[in-house]
Amino acid sequence: MAGFEIHTAIDLHDIQGNVIKGYGRYGFPVARYVLFQLHTEEAGRSFLDKLLPLVTTSAPWTRYGKVAAGTKRPDVTTNVALTYSGLKRVGVPEKSLQTFPDEFSMGMRARTSILGDDGPSAPEHWDSVWQSDGRSQVVDLLVTINANTPENREQRYQEIMAMAAACGDGVEQLTGHSGPDGVELPYQDAGALATPDGQITDREHFGYADGISDPYFKESGSHPDYVSGGGKPVRGQSGNTRAGWEPLATGEFVLGHVDEADEYPAAPIPHELSANGTYLVYRKLHQNVASFDRFVSEQGGAYGDEEEFAAKLVGRWRNGAPLSRFPTKATADAYEAELQGANADRKDKSKTEAERDAAKKRYYELKQHRMAFDYEDDLSGARCPIGSHTRRTNPRGALEFGVDGAFNTPGALVNRRRLVRRGLPYGNSFDRSADDGDHGIIFMAIGASISRQFEFVQQQWVNYGNDFKLASERDPILGNQPESGGTMIFEADPNGDTPPHFCTNIPRFVETRGGDYFFVPSLTALAAIAQGGIDPT
Repeated sequence: MAGFEIHTAIDLHDIQGNVIKGYGRYGFPVARYVLFQLHTEEAGRSFLDKLLPLVTTSAPWTRYGKVAAGTKRPDVTTNVALTYSGLKRVGVPEKSLQTFPDEFSMGMRARTSILGDDGPSAPEHWDSVWQSDGRSQVVDLLVTINANTPENREQRYQEIMAMAAACGDGVEQLTGHSGPDGVELPYQDAGALATPDGQITDREHFGYADGISDPYFKESGSHPDYVSGGGKPVRGQSGNTRAGWEPLATGEFVLGHVDEADEYPAAPIPHELSANGTYLVYRKLHQNVASFDRFVSEQGGAYGDEEEFAAKLVGRWRNGAPLSRFPTKATADAYEAELQGANADRKDKSKTEAERDAAKKRYYELKQHRMAFDYEDDLSGARCPIGSHTRRTNPRGALEFGVDGAFNTPGALVNRRRLVRRGLPYGNSFDRSADDGDHGIIFMAIGASISRQFEFVQQQWVNYGNDFKLASERDPILGNQPESGGTMIFEADPNGDTPPHFCTNIPRFVETRGGDYFFVPSLTALAAIAQGGIDPT
């Protein structure tokens, strides 16, 4: 990937860093999530004021000298977000509070029927940190730490805890994050998974490459190559062919900017409180690795190819290669070999600079194959099932169900449902013999509307099948499968070469263990909140 300079009309110095940057991709493989309750307005505002100098912005970094006008890349990042209760506790005026959306003021626990958090995912099974006093919302403040080493993470954590201690009894760290063997911890740690011998990987607990792509939106400062697959699909002048990709509107992800409806998204008042802010969904998701392995072994064996069966469930091979582009394991393996070869060549000091530069260019071109794809040539789902996890959560314009006479905007049913995904896995799954270990993912989603983006995707695309013409079929990975088990169909080849395959008795592979909705203020808004300067009049 060639070097580039960032030219942006939005103030990246005012937007918190986790909104724009997926820290895991920037060399921060470990994280810690700390929850607080604020007992007095004075102490809460004092704590925010102390935290403010630590808050990482979205300003570009001069990593490897690629960006001319950036700031020095830190060793650790810190970001903060508040629940509705937290905003109230720090004295945000009632007139402003009333302009926040209902789903945010209600909090995640009150929205469980919409999210499908029932059965083993119901709130009574959540970690105790989300249960204190039996109230629906007790968490006021989330502080996230991402670091390049566990030592730097710990140092920043101790620094933050000293700040909290200086605020006296008015700031309480909430404990009760479930850890290994049921031990309750004062924080939630997470990080990129490692092999037993300590090698860092890009996999999650089911064994798939994760964190491959995120929405590409205007003025974000992201490399222009990422618009392919990360942006929105556009149609050519003939109306029946795709013409590539364009950036999504900034206002889909950051308040105070125009969205895909060519409007400013609904936002709380005053403008200084909401501008350059956004919403964050935090969910702790437990993964039932033993159930997943057993299901793939049993039903994959009956299907005839376990790895292909597993790929059909997710929509990607475990190395991240999309089924839509790489329909067989042989093609996916060949792609992975070529990718790893280019990666080795770009680092090979025995090669000339020109050879390394060529290898680097090829490496980033190959990486794009994992995200720069759509389903235009597979609308039937013969290669990548329509109900597969990645296709359901980001249909990439495939909800047209045909091209002729379809929408002029191929992403019309998708563009307003996109999510910026953050978070990292937690725990380890070396022992895969049982489901009850400490392993899962801390899932975080960022968007300008919790209801239109996260809640819609979770309810309508993950737990309902109507938009995909799949009736009651649910997402095979994230869906809240019934006790009797879920179903999924692998569509037939329209040429008649391959019959359909029916999956039955799908267990629930992922269970919710807690979470809430947060507001991520801009640096300007954080300073105003800390000083009691929010004036909605």
